[in-house]
Amino acid sequence: MAVSQPKPKPAPKANTTPKGKMQMHRRSRTGCYTCRLRRKKCDEGSPACTACKHLGLRCEYKRPMWWSNNDQRRMQKDNIKMIIKRKKLTEKTTSSATNQVMTPGSETPPGLSHSLPTSATFSDPLDRTRSASIDSQLSLFDFNAPPHIADYTAYNAQMHTSHSQYALYPDYSPYEVDVKTERQMFVNDIPTRRESTISTFSTYHPPPPPEAMLPSFPVDNDWEGSYSERRESMAEETLNTNLFDFSHGPPSSVRQVAIELDEGDQRLLDHFISDVLPTVFPILETNQHGSARTDYVLPALQSNKCYLHCCLSIAAQHCKATMNIQGEQIDNDIMRHRYATISELCEALNRDTDHSSILEATLGMIFFQTSVGRYDDSLPDIPWHQHFQAAISLVQKLELNRMVSESHDLIQFNMTLTAWIDILGSTIQGRAPTFAHTYREKHLSSTNSSLGLRELMGCEDRVMYLISEIACLEALKKDGMDDIQLCQHVHALGDQIGLTEIGDPGPKIPYNANGVLSPKQLSKNMTAAFRIAARIYLCSLVPGFTPSQASCVGLVSKLTQVLEFIPSGQLGFDRSLVWVYLIGGSVSTADSPFRSFFEERLTALGDLANFGSFGRVSCLLREVWGHVDGRFSPGGGEAHYVSWRDVMQMKGWDFLLI
Repeated sequence: MAVSQPKPKPAPKANTTPKGKMQMHRRSRTGCYTCRLRRKKCDEGSPACTACKHLGLRCEYKRPMWWSNNDQRRMQKDNIKMIIKRKKLTEKTTSSATNQVMTPGSETPPGLSHSLPTSATFSDPLDRTRSASIDSQLSLFDFNAPPHIADYTAYNAQMHTSHSQYALYPDYSPYEVDVKTERQMFVNDIPTRRESTISTFSTYHPPPPPEAMLPSFPVDNDWEGSYSERRESMAEETLNTNLFDFSHGPPSSVRQVAIELDEGDQRLLDHFISDVLPTVFPILETNQHGSARTDYVLPALQSNKCYLHCCLSIAAQHCKATMNIQGEQIDNDIMRHRYATISELCEALNRDTDHSSILEATLGMIFFQTSVGRYDDSLPDIPWHQHFQAAISLVQKLELNRMVSESHDLIQFNMTLTAWIDILGSTIQGRAPTFAHTYREKHLSSTNSSLGLRELMGCEDRVMYLISEIACLEALKKDGMDDIQLCQHVHALGDQIGLTEIGDPGPKIPYNANGVLSPKQLSKNMTAAFRIAARIYLCSLVPGFTPSQASCVGLVSKLTQVLEFIPSGQLGFDRSLVWVYLIGGSVSTADSPFRSFFEERLTALGDLANFGSFGRVSCLLREVWGHVDGRFSPGGGEAHYVSWRDVMQMKGWDFLLI
């Protein structure tokens, strides 16, 4: 008995040890609110903790607006869930090709099952409801117009290329895999129960949530129900892929480029096709994958010598900027092809034939510059608006503006691209758009309102037409319109913008439950951003406007919230929102959340943030903020507010910021 009595003594020690552990893991009061919502330990890193950086969440140490509202907290949890699903799906698709064919007993494919989850992954249900950290106060504003043209289809940008041919045929699953799922339950970080199941998984079934048990192999009726659900989800976002007339014959899925060039120029052409072209029309590529490349650019490279020289010059410019190549050789390549482009254009204009090819090359010289180069490139070039004057003449010769007003057939792609440059370019120069009357007619039309702008650049056509009207109003203001009449027009245009918001619930995460990007929802989110930027632009015309006004501060804050719903990073769409960042950022105050958000987006873009229009607008905003914040003023003296247009003029910049 004397020997056996000491044995019970470890029991109280075992009882006290967990208590000691629990005291050590007392909840932090200084961690970020995102980790506190997820009930995770925060390392309190600055400017963002490790967990938020890894998961792509917004790290917030200041008490966010959603924290004090239970409904908004639940919405925040749902958002976090989606962003984690999306991140896991991205990691899965970039992993080894061994995921494509799996057999029983082989390694479990990443992302389809969760091997031995620990307390760091599935310890609480909040962990399964993650997404972008957003202040969800957006119910105060309805953010989008109902679609007036053909719906979009979801293009699965993350589908492995070997399975892309199945995207149009939802009735046929490309392959099936056997999925082994292992689960481990933890209590106070001590493993207890372990489960293991094997089920068959079809790649066209939506993956079950982590907390659900995988079903056994379904019977025939179950397959039919699953396929019908898939067909319905695709039908919601069907897209008219024959929207544009690219003027190079019928659409083709594959085109080969066969052009005889010397070795140096061949390298430039290869670089243009592989590295430059994918960045030129990101929204169009999302809506109609490959159509711009195969039906517009590649045919023009083969048949249009002027267009070819333009693209080779752009490729050399892109090489110089992205690869940091210096020296006379790369500058000679840029200038040689730039000069050849201008020479070919002049000869073609003198012949006064084949106006469509000349227009293609002219628009290419304008638009491709928005994707390449640095703001401080000192090589001589013709300003974009001088090229655009030639483009306007060609559009009028081809009567494209009349055709889009009268015809209900295919939309001329060159006219849509011209309209994009015309509307936003006019706001850069402070003038009325050249084809403002055409846009006004399209806006008032109930049956023929589309110019294809939503498919090309993301913003709903009617919102773009209203931006055109605001530019016209600014031109009238410069011409001496009296203040009373000006304010009446501002009020009327504000009401028109409000009409485009009717019936829209607000921006949402543009990914479905499977992590597939929805072009339709992306367009709605981008339209919401352009709409708020249009309101800011309109408010800036009111006499006595200053960025510190409560209405302007509120609009910039709402814009920041909406931009949270636009995918970021090098594969995101920030570079398609240059005009939005210009208008919103130029009136953001020193304490505005917009500025920290913009810095986050710059970091996510990496080196791409320095090139093209995005690099130019980034540099311009820093100059504007220097004046607005009072750090310096033009010509010395007391600092005062100056507009972004004044700063551009003062610095001698002549950018097309779209």
